[in-house]
Amino acid sequence: MKLLTHNMLTSKCMKVVTVGYPLGINASDVRVSEVDFNPDFVAKIIPKVDWNVLYNAAQSIGQLEGLPKDVVENYENDHEFLKKAHHALLEIDIINGELICPETGRKFPINNGIPNLLLNEDEV
Repeated sequence: MKLLTHNMLTSKCMKVVTVGYPLGINASDVRVSEVDFNPDFVAKIIPKVDWNVLYNAAQSIGQLEGLPKDVVENYENDHEFLKKAHHALLEIDIINGELICPETGRKFPINNGIPNLLLNEDEV
């Protein structure tokens, strides 16, 4: 599961959850794989990303690698910033672990890079 995916996930579909965001991460297997750098794509996705959540997620799995705490001004033209954002969003993969609802503590497994957010019948 990419950190870009994590940035968009919520556990709000559970009936007792009002916000359900951001999900915590407990990663047991993290891999970094090279993905072709597309600065235009990264620049367009930055406004849709909750940067604080991305930063905290990267930090929680030990993958900060120079990622700035805040989005820099004029990021669209900052090649180094875009590369760091690209790395965090698209090259870091959580292969196995779990996502944790911040409100209920409910754990959702991540197996082979796929988060399973299916609910039990009594949670719907």
